[in-house]
Amino acid sequence: ILINGLFRVGKVTDAVEIWNEMIRRGISPDNRACAALVVGLCHARKVDLAYEMVADEIKSARVKLSTVVYNALISGFCRAGKIEKAEALKSFMRKSGCEPDVVTYNVLLNFYYDNNMLKKAEGVMSEMVRSGIQPDAYSYNQLLKRHCRVSHPDKCYSFMAKEMEPRGLCDVVSYSTLIETFCRASNTRKAYKIFEEMRQKGVVMNVVTYTSLIKAFLREGNSSVAKKLLDQMTELGLSPDRVFYTTILEHLCKSGNLDKAYGVFNDMIEHGITPDVISYNTLISGLCRSCRVSEAMKLFEDMHSKECCPDELTFKFIIGGLIRENKLSAAYKIWDQMMDKGFTLDRDVSDTLIKASCSVSADA
Repeated sequence: ILINGLFRVGKVTDAVEIWNEMIRRGISPDNRACAALVVGLCHARKVDLAYEMVADEIKSARVKLSTVVYNALISGFCRAGKIEKAEALKSFMRKSGCEPDVVTYNVLLNFYYDNNMLKKAEGVMSEMVRSGIQPDAYSYNQLLKRHCRVSHPDKCYSFMAKEMEPRGLCDVVSYSTLIETFCRASNTRKAYKIFEEMRQKGVVMNVVTYTSLIKAFLREGNSSVAKKLLDQMTELGLSPDRVFYTTILEHLCKSGNLDKAYGVFNDMIEHGITPDVISYNTLISGLCRSCRVSEAMKLFEDMHSKECCPDELTFKFIIGGLIRENKLSAAYKIWDQMMDKGFTLDRDVSDTLIKASCSVSADA
């Protein structure tokens, strides 16, 4: 319990010292203590140390270690890219009378699929079945993700319908994976059909599901459907993060949908997400390009009131917009502010501003 508590508050060194003190006093650790130590160290990315500290218990078989301990070590070795050690440990656990479970196999499957080791993955799936362990939704989703990387989207859909659905293993991850795959293949219509199928079958969507579709519709220039999906998403209590909102802003600004972009910007604030300098710059840039510099200036002032410091890009966008609208006096004032902050203006922009000023002077 003490070791577990120390790991929870991040005191890794203290937890290790408690363990060493137990050993020095001749106290034999039980499975619970081993599990606390191994899980804690693996969580802290110290799998080699975890193995070293319980190696004697493993080899001597003084303590019958649980699958929790073995799985934590196998997962830790996989995360560290040491697959040979993970495989050796899986073989040893069986010899020591501790049978691998579905988690053991899923950890290995995850590594094999991520590293394109298909034959190994297929072997593990076969071994699971031979051992009487049925692959679960996670196992099949890993296989589906692999299919989606190398196969035609229609084949992937067929795999889900024929292999996963009859087993009752289709979940939000399965559907979201397929939706993302069809979106990447520029088949947004099919992706949306799968989205509707998901709804009809009562599978609850998550942020990933909506994100894939919204980005796909934005890429196609269909901002109305994208905004509708975003509204649905927030109504369901699914909260997009700042990066997601900023991505939507960028798409809308690039396609000239500035009023919708403003709406999304305000939605972002209403949902308790504070825009950062990148969010502001995205909207300011779009407004300045569309000769709406007065609105951009309001946002620029809003940044100061919200204690969001404008960066070099903010100043450049504003100055460029003011030059475009021939508001040279205001542009010079912003340039002065920019230099006070230690930022410099690009040579071509400063030359344009100076030439525009000279032209106005000559006309006068």
